[in-house]
Amino acid sequence: MAVLSVDEVRALRMRALLLAGEHPHRSVEDVVTWMGAMQAQDEASGMWSLGIRLPGWTSSDVTEALERREALRTWPMRGTVHLVPSRDARWMLDLMSAKPLAGAAKRREYLGITERTVETANGALEQALRGGGRLTRAQCIERIAAAGVETPGQVGYHLLWYASQTGLTCIAPAQGKEQTFVLLDEWVPDPVRLSREESLATIALRYVRSHGPALVKDLSRWTGLGVRDCRAGIDGAGDALASVDTELGPMIAAADALAEGVPNSAGGAVVPPGFDELMLGFGDRTAFVAAGDLDRIVPGGNGVFRATLVREGVVVGTWTRTLRTRLCVVDVEPLSRLTGRDRHAFERAFTRYAAFLGREVDVRWTDRTPTG
Repeated sequence: MAVLSVDEVRALRMRALLLAGEHPHRSVEDVVTWMGAMQAQDEASGMWSLGIRLPGWTSSDVTEALERREALRTWPMRGTVHLVPSRDARWMLDLMSAKPLAGAAKRREYLGITERTVETANGALEQALRGGGRLTRAQCIERIAAAGVETPGQVGYHLLWYASQTGLTCIAPAQGKEQTFVLLDEWVPDPVRLSREESLATIALRYVRSHGPALVKDLSRWTGLGVRDCRAGIDGAGDALASVDTELGPMIAAADALAEGVPNSAGGAVVPPGFDELMLGFGDRTAFVAAGDLDRIVPGGNGVFRATLVREGVVVGTWTRTLRTRLCVVDVEPLSRLTGRDRHAFERAFTRYAAFLGREVDVRWTDRTPTG
């Protein structure tokens, strides 16, 4: 195959990310399994990351699928909350949790958290949740405090993070606006068991097929694993993955995707949330973001990504929402010149987003760029 242009890389990635129109995945479990894991530290963002990939679904539909345990939220890699296939949570934690746990040692020391503190907190959580219990975040911290562990400031949050990072608990669907926790081994009594070699191959295959073409260092950054482990995973995936030359450097792609060829379109107008894999799944975002625009997507480089407008795989604007009783107000700020046709296409995309939320939509444009 000839060297892939940036445009071709972009088109292949948008199809892989399930953001370029029709695809065969029809359930939350299918989508999350295909993606490997989906950034979900912000619950609303994670819900729409699923909704945008499941046309016709509503937020309630997604919640029902999560209650059926098709996927769950936990901290599988990088110490960050992701949606993962429920039965895969255990091996993903086993594979990728060591580095975040080691990296948080100084944080625990700063917070005054000792091994005894952790043991007491975990014991309190296990006792409170055993037998199908389900508690809100506040209730979990109350149970920890009742066991004699002081939980000022960030201590309570860190202990809950630690319990999930080590595989004791996981995040169940919210009750109202309250995050809830359950015991992982009860929520998922039949986990998939993989050897380390199988785990490396599986996570490499899932990442590359859903994000590729991608750099090996993108896979390393995404998983938090070292480059050597990532290369072992790529090798373990065998002929399912292939090397390909691109204008952005040598990359790895799914062999099936390369055989299918480069799509004619990168997907038209889509409106992913701020913490979607489109932005968070790559270290190098050159293919999606024009030079100089990243600062407007992540103001101040503070790690908080704004939701984006994406036209043919390129970020051309940002948006924020305000929810009212029956209305979703969307404020849009273009980053580049948009035609009237572009705006109509994005307004249709926002109509779909509002339907996902069960609301009408009011799209308001901030005219800082001229229209065509």
